[in-house]
Amino acid sequence: MGKIKPYPPVKYFAAITFTAGNNLVDLYGALENLFSAIDNESEIFDFDQFTSYYQSEMGKSLQKQIISFKTLLPAEQLPALKIATNSIEENFLSNGKRTINVDPGYLTAARMVLATTKDYDHRIYLGMGIFGDLHYRFRSGHFRFNEWTYPDYQQENILHYFEELRILYMEQLKTWNAHSLQNEES
Repeated sequence: MGKIKPYPPVKYFAAITFTAGNNLVDLYGALENLFSAIDNESEIFDFDQFTSYYQSEMGKSLQKQIISFKTLLPAEQLPALKIATNSIEENFLSNGKRTINVDPGYLTAARMVLATTKDYDHRIYLGMGIFGDLHYRFRSGHFRFNEWTYPDYQQENILHYFEELRILYMEQLKTWNAHSLQNEES
């Protein structure tokens, strides 16, 4: 029988799709209140080149950015955090339509998982109406995407961003491990 061990905390991030010209300062503040201080940001990129999925609601000229948060948190908080980010989106409605879409997820040494409300065969139900979507697996020193990984996450610069984020996470995890060991010895 395998020994049950506590799971280390994970590195949370939020993928933000937004209408051009949207001021993200208030959104960043709301997300920092939910997660913790922002510690890393990807470049902003043109999202329309990858999909038209959100255009009927949000319009054209959509942009996207990924931000991560300093404090490592338990993986099992993902469903509650997805529900909370859905509520944050409602604060940015214009004429009843979203101007911002926030998709939280987390990163570990081995994987990157996005939260979603949509069920498909490759997604795992996490509870509270939320599913976990495995987008990357870490193999041979790099993140590898899956056949279902969204096209924008297949970009070389976004893969590189998440690999850099993994390096940051691994450094943070060393501190967490040292702290956990110290607490066990006390």
